[in-house]
Amino acid sequence: MLEPLDFANLHPQPNSNMCFICGRDNPVGLYMKFYDNGANEVYCEYTVAEPYQGYPGVVHGGIVAAMLDEAVARVSMIGDHHHLMMSVKLEVKYRHPTPTNTPLRIVGRIVKLRGRLGKAVGGVYLPDGTLTAESEMTLADVPKDVLGDGLNLEALGWRVDD
Repeated sequence: MLEPLDFANLHPQPNSNMCFICGRDNPVGLYMKFYDNGANEVYCEYTVAEPYQGYPGVVHGGIVAAMLDEAVARVSMIGDHHHLMMSVKLEVKYRHPTPTNTPLRIVGRIVKLRGRLGKAVGGVYLPDGTLTAESEMTLADVPKDVLGDGLNLEALGWRVDD
């Protein structure tokens, strides 16, 4: 059984406007909210709705991978919400079907962050602690040519919501 998260001791992470996973204004997005422990882990508690299923009652594998991609990449922002990294390689192992309409916990955990590269792992868990999917990721700082003259956080709508 998973222990309840103590949100009073967790740090909310920012969301953007149009991201598919965290975007507050994306009409087809998931609207997920993420928190970190200030040290080495990122958490999200989320229930996936039926429109995101593959098989009846089972979350589409691409949605599971997208949730893990977001949660695991967000480890780079622990302690600095402006340190954005992107996925270089994501490996997902599906252990059990992930059910829709069921509370899930998605976790990302730092393995190592050094310089412009990092490694992190993640998992999707059912309330009883069953691991439905796990991932391993190599991350890299977002290249300067992608950012242009710098990351326009205002244009992204990058902020922590109340």
